[in-house]
Amino acid sequence: MNAYLDLYTSFFRIGAFTFGGGYAMLPMIQKEIVEKHKWASDEEVMDYFAVAQCTPGVISVNCATFVGTKVKGALGAAAATFGVISPPLIIISIIALVLQSFADLPVVQHAFNGIRVAVCVLILNAVIKLWKSNIKKALHIIVFGVAFVIMFLVKLSPIFYVVVAAIVGILDCVIARNQGRKAGKDA
Repeated sequence: MNAYLDLYTSFFRIGAFTFGGGYAMLPMIQKEIVEKHKWASDEEVMDYFAVAQCTPGVISVNCATFVGTKVKGALGAAAATFGVISPPLIIISIIALVLQSFADLPVVQHAFNGIRVAVCVLILNAVIKLWKSNIKKALHIIVFGVAFVIMFLVKLSPIFYVVVAAIVGILDCVIARNQGRKAGKDA
């Protein structure tokens, strides 16, 4: 029962204390999952982020489902998923009740503008952490650069980038393996 409660409360905190959507939640998800509870490695979390981005739904909900499944199966997935969606449901319900009367106030509009800036900083922080832990070879930089440029030139589904990057990674592995075998034969 403790593991289910841990999953629920950890993801409840993620849902309650991170603002700005899925990408803004990535640093807190990484801190809770990898650093605090050690439910997954950095590499596994990156895989969760990649798959969560490609599957329908919200990244944080998808990540919660993946982590919960890994830790405690289907019931763990339910606990983690319910944990991450509970705070937004509560907060949105409260905001919906009162926002209509305050939405047009200049102070509220300025507050939203400030929040958007802070969210950009949180997303940039997540990108920098992901870069440091995953961009390790020249090939990674090339894939990143090509994907980044194509993203601005052509509007494609995120699935396209993930699938192509996966294919490039597999080809890199096959080529490295074949070069290793060839070097072994030559020795």
